[in-house]
Amino acid sequence: MKEEKKKSLLQQMIRFGFVGGGAFLIDYGVMIALTELAGINYLLSSGISFAVSVIFNYVLSIYWVFNVSGQRSKTRDFVVFIVLSVIGLGLNQLIMWITVDRIGIFYMVAKIGATAVVMVYNFITRKLFLEK
Repeated sequence: MKEEKKKSLLQQMIRFGFVGGGAFLIDYGVMIALTELAGINYLLSSGISFAVSVIFNYVLSIYWVFNVSGQRSKTRDFVVFIVLSVIGLGLNQLIMWITVDRIGIFYMVAKIGATAVVMVYNFITRKLFLEK
């Protein structure tokens, strides 16, 4: 039983990694396009790109990564996901602001670090609040 639980958690982490990788590519690509091509400030483009990637992440997380109970309200799960994502967005923006404006790291590099921190936060909180 314990081995099965470990295998299930490992499989879930691998799936989360794939979903997170896809969401990162969307997030990073949209941010760069908005900043470099549209001339939007990196903080605004980072927030917009994060929001776009959340939609992708939500759909795949609910249906493929986390064992979400069909007995609970989908509206409740979506609201929980959005609340957790808004907190993640705040964390992302804070890290971006500190690393770019205060420390002087190039925004494309800073985004990679911010994404890594938010990814850990996302996995832990979604596992705690969305799984049955």
